[in-house]
Amino acid sequence: MKAQQLADNIFCVHADIRTDELFEGIWPIPHGVTLNSYVVKGEKVALIDFVRDWTDATAQHESALKSVGLDFTKVDYLILNHLEPDHTGYLAEFRAMNPKAEILATEKGVKLIQSFYKIDSGLRAVKDGDTLDLGLGKKLTFFETPNLHWPETMVTWEADSGTLFTCDAFGSYGALGDRIFDDQYTEAEHAAFEEESLRYYANIVSSFSLFVEQAVAKLGGLQIRCIAPSHGIVWRTNPGIVKERYLKYASFAKGGEASITIIWGSMYGNTKRGLDAVIRGIESAGVPYSSYRVPNDNISYILAAAYKSRALVLAMPTYEYAMFPPMSYVLDIFRRKHLKHKTVLRIGSWGWAGGAKKDYEKAIEGLDWTSLESVEWPGQADALTMAALEKQGRELALQVGRPEADAGNGPETSHRPDGDAACKAEPAGTSASGEKQYLCKRCGLVFKESELLDGRCPVCFSTVLVPVEPALS
Repeated sequence: MKAQQLADNIFCVHADIRTDELFEGIWPIPHGVTLNSYVVKGEKVALIDFVRDWTDATAQHESALKSVGLDFTKVDYLILNHLEPDHTGYLAEFRAMNPKAEILATEKGVKLIQSFYKIDSGLRAVKDGDTLDLGLGKKLTFFETPNLHWPETMVTWEADSGTLFTCDAFGSYGALGDRIFDDQYTEAEHAAFEEESLRYYANIVSSFSLFVEQAVAKLGGLQIRCIAPSHGIVWRTNPGIVKERYLKYASFAKGGEASITIIWGSMYGNTKRGLDAVIRGIESAGVPYSSYRVPNDNISYILAAAYKSRALVLAMPTYEYAMFPPMSYVLDIFRRKHLKHKTVLRIGSWGWAGGAKKDYEKAIEGLDWTSLESVEWPGQADALTMAALEKQGRELALQVGRPEADAGNGPETSHRPDGDAACKAEPAGTSASGEKQYLCKRCGLVFKESELLDGRCPVCFSTVLVPVEPALS
């Protein structure tokens, strides 16, 4: 793989990681992820952000460096914006190959280098506004951005090209191949990357949304022409898009968009039958919702949907005097990720005794949720209980409010690609080649029948698809 040029004497060297291994040991990456580093060449050479020996990442980086006449031994300065091991795991090997290179990080970053990798020499701690002059007009400036998303993080600025090197900030899941720049992707491809960007943000960054807003404000005076993260697309043409996207994601920490995420588990169908009544109530108010079953659906996708939504439905049976164990895990992740300021309805069936309520209330302490009156029942729900469930579903939807952009479109259900679909596409019109076509009501794109994924939009995975009428000849 070759290095790709961002600007005069500035290059991206990246590795595509495609593996079944989970990101951070938790989050699936079915579409892969990138590890991006950047070369800035003056009279001296700086390598910004680094790599760990993950699949063949180091070999990919070595190949890219070779394409611009470099290797690890020719680096004068290694700049570490962030010390997480996916960006530093190869540091000890680098130091053995290149004992003369100076390694730069924040003061807290230097301490982590010493702690993680037992390297004590050739280190320089930098602070806000410090610069590094590489010669030939290339000068780097450092800005501390603590808790974005570790305490030691910083960003690096190259003013001549207007490039901001941000490490994990403004990143995304998804491997890139030979196309690393924003202007190399279609609108449909960008929509798919935005889904992965939200999931990345919810999984990795969401707990630190306040610091995202603070960092964007702090860097607001820079004339940014390119945002270069360590994961995902390099934004050389429209960097404002990813900046505004991250600000939107940060705003979800205060509540979310006008939608509902349903998270449910059912042992023998009794809780599921009650949930169906809640859904009828939601649908009657025309509010979009998504549905995920635990433990079947992965927490990564559940967290992303819940983080984005203003309201949640948690449907769970009582299990041995406590919550259904897979739901306990979901709520533990929500607590760790500070999923606050949601409006929530909890429902569930119980067997010989209840007990989920006490367990649940302890689990959500500190999340600042607004809770509707819960509905619980023994065994199968009777007619009165079913009516109460439907009423509560509608009440939740009315409290959420219907998004203006979706007004008139009716309720929408969406699922991760391997989840259970709530609705399927209707028969559609035909393309010029005679193949049926469908319009996705969520992202507004039209797809041929052969392009759909089990009746779902291949970009946003929505199941709300309507026929496109064939043009009259």
